[in-house]
This record gives sequence, structure tokens and C-alpha cells, in this order.
Amino acid sequence: MGASKPERLDLESPVTDHRPGKLAPYSALDEPLLLFSSRDDKAVDTHPLRGLLTHGPYTETSLAVHSDSVRIAIVGPESGLSARRDLLRSVLSEQKPTDRRDYVPPFPGFENLFRVPLVPAPATTQLSLPSRLTTSGTESPQAQVQRLISERMRDLAAVRDQFDVAVFHLPDAWEPGLRAEGFDAHDHLKAVGAELGIPTQVLNDRTFKFPYLASLAWRLATALYVKAGGMPWRLAPMPGVPDDSAYIGLSYAFRGDPRNAEFVTCCSQVFDADGGGMQFVAYDARDPVLDLENPRRNPYLSRSDMRAVMARSLDLYRRRNGGATPRRVVVHKTPAFRDEELAGVSDALAAVKEVECVHISTNVAWRGVWLTSPKSAKAKSQPDGYPVHRGTMLPLSGTSALLWTAGNAPSVANKGGSYYQGGKSIPSPILLSRQMGSGALELIASEALALTKMDWNNDALYDPQPVTLGYSGVLARTIANVPTLPREIYPYRMFM
Repeated sequence: MGASKPERLDLESPVTDHRPGKLAPYSALDEPLLLFSSRDDKAVDTHPLRGLLTHGPYTETSLAVHSDSVRIAIVGPESGLSARRDLLRSVLSEQKPTDRRDYVPPFPGFENLFRVPLVPAPATTQLSLPSRLTTSGTESPQAQVQRLISERMRDLAAVRDQFDVAVFHLPDAWEPGLRAEGFDAHDHLKAVGAELGIPTQVLNDRTFKFPYLASLAWRLATALYVKAGGMPWRLAPMPGVPDDSAYIGLSYAFRGDPRNAEFVTCCSQVFDADGGGMQFVAYDARDPVLDLENPRRNPYLSRSDMRAVMARSLDLYRRRNGGATPRRVVVHKTPAFRDEELAGVSDALAAVKEVECVHISTNVAWRGVWLTSPKSAKAKSQPDGYPVHRGTMLPLSGTSALLWTAGNAPSVANKGGSYYQGGKSIPSPILLSRQMGSGALELIASEALALTKMDWNNDALYDPQPVTLGYSGVLARTIANVPTLPREIYPYRMFM
């Protein structure tokens, strides 16, 4: 692949009715920095895994105050005991990367990485499951799985003070009962865990066959650390973003059968300016839905319901920040905001000085190609061997812009040069459309780009969309499959 520096961006518009004119100049946003210490503002890096190796986790000192180890309870069939033991041992030891070597560094072992040992919890937390579901009797496979999960989780709740995270192995032999119309075993487990205050890590048989041990260790270790209450990194301060800012992501779900749209649920995810404070707000719409077809295509809230969910989100922020009101609130939503929703946001956030409502679309037909500078005056520009740089922003109007959250990210390449996550296809941008507010588009795009790096549930550099939307979508899906989940405020780690 070509290594020469790209000079310009060539774009092909999906619009077929071309008109004379030029696109606005694009901006190249810096790769957002992550912060790995609560005491040293210079402990930063653009690469999440490299930053952990260099600086340690953000909560290195604070977690050690409350716990001298991360204690793991394990629930699973006897048939998987050996595989589970080998998997957890691999997280304790060093692992050399065998895939994505231009990005993944060697894994040093859990304790060397997070400065706290990973240990098995007492025997009272090591519970067994049947290797296979019974085929006799009247109980359906889904009912069996639901019952077994609920029983073991209640058993763990009785010894909750003896462990930090519960590892739950759902074997492939249970496949007939893991999913059905309106039921998902993973979501049921997460919902029960949220109600009981038990963070869970789900394993399946495919986990034991994953060939890239370093990548698996990075993912599993980081997830266990977060679920135990740790925080591996936060966002470093961004220029132009007030410290007292908050980000809210909105998703919608239907309780039960989506053909009956009377009970629309709004899921709000609240973040502080540095990406902390990840907590869910689940809210049931109270106003009746008169037009049942429209909500199925584009779920929405009434003005009073939007006011209520935003007020709960604002109250959550205040409780986490000593009663202070945020100076700036940015609300992300995948379906476009309706006028009554914008009015509800204005009602609830009247005390906030800056409010931005941003519609984010991931279904975008635009594509871009980097062109390298010609080698001579007579030569033509040629497509670069790598895609558009991550962080490229192209304004389309005064209120909308394309943002490439996926693309070439040279600053994280292990040996310099270039790095493209996934390494395949031409990445598409997301479309940011501001429907309320007056801030600079570059600032809105920089925040969205930074929030793509706050998913602690994998080892990737970024997600395709900001976690404000990804995380709230997780809760929306869980509610859709477990409509009985109480409408409370939950830490995100319960649903990872």
C-alpha cells in the first residue's frame, strides 16, 4: 500500500442531479486523546491499549483503596470446567499478538496491566449448570434457560459480598433454549443482574476456540476490570469543551410486541465531559400513541415525555456533580428529532446555557478517497493505498457535516505509517445534523469522534458511532427482550 502523504479528498456524491459548484473545504480533526490517570494530566495517549501499558488504568489508585483484588464467581456446566480454567489462566499470563500486529501490543497479564490481581472467589460462588437441557416434561427449552439463569443469579445474590464479577458460561448445547421470539438468554441474564446489582461476563463455547489469545486477553481483561468497578481510561480535556458538559444518547424500544406501540420506552445514557458517569435512564412514555404506524417507523416521544426523560437525566448529572447544573448538554439521537421533542428538551434544560441536539445518521451513501500528490507536473493524482483519514469532517451546510469515524489512523500504528481498523472496504462517514444549538460544527464533530473511543467492552480503537448511541441502544434492546425490567437508573457495566 502507498505510504505517501495524502494531499486531497475526492468525493462522490450519492445525489444524481449534479449542479455546478464546489464542496466546502474539509477539516482534519486530531485523533482524540485518552487520559489514564486522575492525578497526572500528562498521562495521555491516542491508543487505548498502549496507554494502559504505559500509564496504567485511570482508577489505579482509587480502586485499590476499595479492593485488593478482582474476585471472579463462575457459573457453568461441569463439561466446560477445563476450558474455562484455561481461558482465565490465559488472562493472567503474558500473550503475544498474532493478529492486527500493527495495532495490538503484547498483553502483559491482568495484574501487570491493571495493578490488581484477578482471583477466583470462594467456593460458595462457584456454581454448576446442567450440561444439557432436559427434553422430557412440559417446560420449554426457553423456560428452562430462563429458570436456570434466575435460580443461579439468586444463589449468587445470597453471597454477593464474596465476589465482584460473575462469569456465566452458556454452552452451545443449550442452543435450543437461548433464543426465541421475544426471548434472548443474554439479555435476560443482564436484566436479572441489573436488578440484583450483579455485573456479569457471558462466555460461550466459541470463546474457547478463538485463536488470537492476546486479543482475547485484552478484551476479557478490560471487561472484567470495568465490571468490577474500575475505569481504564477517560477522555482527555478537549479544546473548547467546558469541563461541566454532559452528553446524552437517546434510543427507543417497544415493550413487548412492537405491533402494539402504546408503550414506547426511551433509554437515555448520560456521560460527563470526560466520558465518565455512564448511567442509564429507562423511562416509559405515558402519553398515548394515537398514530400507531408512525412510531413503528420512527419512534418518538411527546413534548411532556421528552421533558420528563431529560429532567431525569439532568437530575442524574446533578446528583453525580454535587448539585451543579451542566453548562453544556449535547443530545444525540439516531431518528431525527421531532418539533415536540425539541420543545421538550428546551423545557427541561432551560437552566443550561448551551444545548445542542444532534441527529446522527449512520446510513450514509457518501464515500471518499484520498488522492496522493502527483510525482511530476504532468502526472495525475492517484488513490492512496489507505482510506480517508479518521477524523475527516466535511461541512455540507451550516448545520450538517459528514464525519469519518472510520478510516486511516496513523497515530496509533505500532511501527508508524498507517493503520486502518478492519482493513477492508471503503469506509462511509456518519452524518451529523444539528437541530438545536449554535456551536461550531467542528466542536460537535470532535466530541462525536472522541465518544467513539469510550466503549470499554472491546479492544478496538473506536466504534463506528459514538457510545452515546451504542450504549443506549444496548439498553433499548434489553428492554425489548425483557419488558419487565424495572424502569430505574443503572450503571452501564451491568449491561456490558
